[in-house]
Amino acid sequence: MAEPYKTVVGLEVHVQLLTKTKLFCGCLNRFGLPPNTATCPVCLGLPGALPVMNEHAFRLALRAALALNCTVAAHPGRPPGFTKWDRKNYYYPDLPKNFQISQYDLPFSHGGWLEINAAADPKKEYVPKRVGIIRAHLEEDAGKNLHDESGRGGDTRVDLNRTGTPLLEIVSEPQLNSPEEAVAYLEEIRLLLREIGVSDCEMQEGSLRCDANVNIHVPRPDGTVHATPLVEVKNLNSFRGVGRAVAYEAKRHYEEYRRDPDGFRFGKLLKTTAGWDDAKGRTEVQRHKEEASDYRYFPEPDLVPVVVSPELIAAVRAETGELPAAQRARLQTEYGLSPYDARVLTAKGRRTVAYFEAVARAVGDGKTAANRMSDLVYPALAERKEEIEAFPFDAARFAAFLQGAPANSQDRRDVFRAMLDDGLDLAAAKAKAGIKEVDEAALRAAAAAAVAANPKAVADFKKGKDAAKMSLVGAVMRAHKGAPNDLVRRLVDEELARV
Repeated sequence: MAEPYKTVVGLEVHVQLLTKTKLFCGCLNRFGLPPNTATCPVCLGLPGALPVMNEHAFRLALRAALALNCTVAAHPGRPPGFTKWDRKNYYYPDLPKNFQISQYDLPFSHGGWLEINAAADPKKEYVPKRVGIIRAHLEEDAGKNLHDESGRGGDTRVDLNRTGTPLLEIVSEPQLNSPEEAVAYLEEIRLLLREIGVSDCEMQEGSLRCDANVNIHVPRPDGTVHATPLVEVKNLNSFRGVGRAVAYEAKRHYEEYRRDPDGFRFGKLLKTTAGWDDAKGRTEVQRHKEEASDYRYFPEPDLVPVVVSPELIAAVRAETGELPAAQRARLQTEYGLSPYDARVLTAKGRRTVAYFEAVARAVGDGKTAANRMSDLVYPALAERKEEIEAFPFDAARFAAFLQGAPANSQDRRDVFRAMLDDGLDLAAAKAKAGIKEVDEAALRAAAAAAVAANPKAVADFKKGKDAAKMSLVGAVMRAHKGAPNDLVRRLVDEELARV
């Protein structure tokens, strides 16, 4: 049943970039180092230390912006490609400078979009939805507070290794209208940025984090729509958590609205910032939400503005390669895949797509190649904890296997397993699985023998009991393991027609 309100969500996604060093200094950008061992006077904000821009970080950020269809640094009254840096002033224990170098009024990219699948059941259909990107800008990350979670009220320690890590903030328009759409947007962002080499997007390591801005639109009897005050749910670190937080917050808004509609109508309730307690499944209001003026932005005096040239844009665009959306469309057109099959394949990454394409070309059937990879290759990779490039079955060998593999699905799995685990060739693997090569004449004789030996089954079939025919098919399949099921059915049908 539809909810009596419309959920409205905008996401702020923060992505750490895949650089060797930090954004403004030479300290290592690496997860898992001992606390406070990757710091220097620059990222600690010591007096007299000056930042120097990491060119590779800027190039990666530009690659992401172009992939998100953003306009690069086009600001009225400014030269084409002009962008500058700003100080965002606020105090946290994990921000030693008491300000963050970010971008405010002249971000290096803005006005983009990302297409997601907004279908209620993505396995059955594809419903495209274009979500606007307000801006994507580069900034430095803060450190990390390490809280004592024992419940005994212990200390909080501060690890400043993360301070100064290059961070791309991607701000969407408030155009997501359900928890499922919010998750689909994040999944598409993660796939896109991984594929183009911008970030590893590991949420458990903090290289992909998300804040969700949530409110609801409630229809009123006079035909108007009332929007509830915005709540920003901070630092969500799992896709499941994002979906749960959005659903909870939307429902909470509506319950609050029903209790006190005048509180919403006359502004007694303010914009707030909240945290998500995943264990309790609820948000906890932390403070009133800051406005831009609270951060006292001003131009960063220690960094010169950057002018992005058309030549740099062209070079970065050329090195980006095929994007997932274009790849999905091509796989459907060239290989006849369904939208769902194309999405599953693309989600596995470019190397897996290249593997599939080699197999599909060799066997001449894209659908069969995709199905068999789903049946055999993906489970084997998961079980062996391997990536496709380390898989013992290269594309040529897998294609050769498919061309001679048993038609029966279980027999096919047995043979594949024998080849993979024991290193056998196809003939030896079939022999080990007890599969004998048979021709159509032998199968026809077996079908005739099964019909002759089972007069009751034949009589039941003549009375309209289709299950009786399957007992005859089963008898032939047991006698000739590995025989194509569809061929056996056809031969049994022909023999029954003669009776």
